[in-house]
Amino acid sequence: MKYLLVSKLPNTMKKFFSQLFNDNNAINEKSVVGFLAFVMMTAFAIADIVTGSLGKDLVINEFIFNAFLWLVLGSFGIGSIDKWINKGKSDVTEE
Repeated sequence: MKYLLVSKLPNTMKKFFSQLFNDNNAINEKSVVGFLAFVMMTAFAIADIVTGSLGKDLVINEFIFNAFLWLVLGSFGIGSIDKWINKGKSDVTEE
């Protein structure tokens, strides 16, 4: 059973990436980038908490964390504005 899931994984990833880079897709690329940056920020936070509880300092350069922060804010902010603008255009075309 596990072999079937592992053998289908490359095909699923290949299909996802082909859809991601296709011009006519339903995937919002900004949301994908924002989500991945959010996952990295969360991983940094968890690693900092774990190493802090062990009495060790986790050294993360501030500009790296800030870069992920701006990626998340920019991706989700642009995605939200894009939805808002497109919603206004679709309302006008329906009337």
